[in-house]
This record gives sequence, structure tokens and C-alpha cells, in this order.
Amino acid sequence: MKIIDAHMHLSHIEEFKRTAAEKSLVDYSAAGILREYSENGVVLGIGMGLTETQADGFPDRAARTPMGLDLVDPLPAQIVYCIGINPYNLGVQALADIERDIQKPEVVGLKIYLGYYPFYAYDAVYEPIYKLAAQYGLPVVFHTGDTYSERGLLKYSHPLTLDEVAVKHRDVTFMMAHLGDPWVLDGAEVVYKNRNMYADLSGLMVGDAANCTRLKDSPLFFAHLRQAITYCDHFDKFLFGTDWPLAPVKSYIEFVQELIPVEYHEDVFFNTALRVFPKLNMRLQA
Repeated sequence: MKIIDAHMHLSHIEEFKRTAAEKSLVDYSAAGILREYSENGVVLGIGMGLTETQADGFPDRAARTPMGLDLVDPLPAQIVYCIGINPYNLGVQALADIERDIQKPEVVGLKIYLGYYPFYAYDAVYEPIYKLAAQYGLPVVFHTGDTYSERGLLKYSHPLTLDEVAVKHRDVTFMMAHLGDPWVLDGAEVVYKNRNMYADLSGLMVGDAANCTRLKDSPLFFAHLRQAITYCDHFDKFLFGTDWPLAPVKSYIEFVQELIPVEYHEDVFFNTALRVFPKLNMRLQA
């Protein structure tokens, strides 16, 4: 089975480096992720553009928009990315730079970091982003749920705040990262209700292979998640993603394989990503 990792990272973020060294025990480098992909049948990874101007600075008001992947240059052919948006830097020049970059073949979407930046998804500051997404047929990915920083503000990352945007912008495809965990039942309702809303299953656990197994096999740790996915009853609207380097690729594949009924594996691990990110079709055919 071919796999697309719909949510990963490859940026100079100190917290990612620390997580890789101390928790997940992965090789946080281009060579490291490509090795894990090769060993596990992953044909493509979608990075989430993110930068910080000083160590441990994210969420960083000073970061330029568009944010990309800056851990390696040039990017490997197996990695594409979504442009990261800093709402504090969305002036005329930034919007022109976004429009220039989204025409690059390696740019497949746009990423908004709800919770990290104190703006709701329906804030007017993001309207130019939705306009560009509609114009160029690109999806918008939202961070939702828990933030990987104490400086985040959770009220901005609740998944119910996406409902208004999905209704207002029916011509845009949206992807809710992390299904809004821990508010996954609310996230599942937004996905169920809105034909243009999808969700990835990334970032739901952090740690090395042993810790991932411990969490996966716990009778209660993912009970809320299993209930939400069953309630949504649209398995073809979920996407596999690792949030690497938070966990090893192999461990995360095994986790999602157990979470999703086998008859929907090809959708979750591959097909749905092609629908949400239409530029991937050209990339995989190149």
C-alpha cells in the first residue's frame, strides 16, 4: 500500500529538535525522514511551513510570511509543503509573495496556525488567504486542538470555530489538523456537517516506539478518538499524517492502521490526500 504523510515538519524549530532528541528518538533531518519513508512505503510527505526568528520563538510574530521548510535546501523530491501564514505579517508584499510561491509545484496548500496566533479562523485577517485558496484551487490547513507550546491560547484553536469558515467559503477545501484533539467529537461534527471539511489524524501522540505502543494499547487513552471517528462515519474524510518528528513513522502507521477499519485504509493513507491536495497528482506523475 502506498502512503502519503499529509502532515510533517522539516524546519529549524528548536522544540522539534528537542523532541526528536529526547522523546521520539528519530533522526530529525532530511536523510532521517527519507529513510523512514523508504522503509515504510511512504511515497510523499506534506510539510507544514513554519519558521522562528530566534530559538524557541514560535509562535513568532516576527516570522515572515510565507513560512516554508528551512531545515534543508533544496527540498527532496519526496517532500512538498503548505505555506505557513503569520497573521501579523500579511501586508501587500506578503500576499504578493504568497501568490508567487503558491504557483511553485512543491507548494500544495496553505497552513494557518490557530491557537499559536491569537486569531480565530473566521477573523477578517485571513480573508485574503481564503480568496487566494479559492482562486488557485488550494486547500487551507488549520492547526486545531492542543498547542505544542505553553504560549498558545486554546480558545482560538477549538474546532467549532472552523464551522463558520467552512459555511462561508464553500468553494475552498479545508483540512482540520489533529481532528481538534482533545475536542475530537466537536471536530468530527464539523467534518460530518461540512462537505468541504476534512481532518488529518496527525499529532495524536508523542514519543518513541515504546511510548507509542503504550498509548496505542491503552484501553482509555484513545477512547474519545475512537468514538469521534465512529460518530463522523465518513472514514474517507480522514487523512493519515504523522506530525513527524513527534513520533516515528512506523509506529504512527501501525496506530492509524488499528484505528481505521481495513476497508478504508487506501482512502485514509492515500486516496483522500489526492482529493484534498489536487497538486499531488501532478507531483506523483512527474
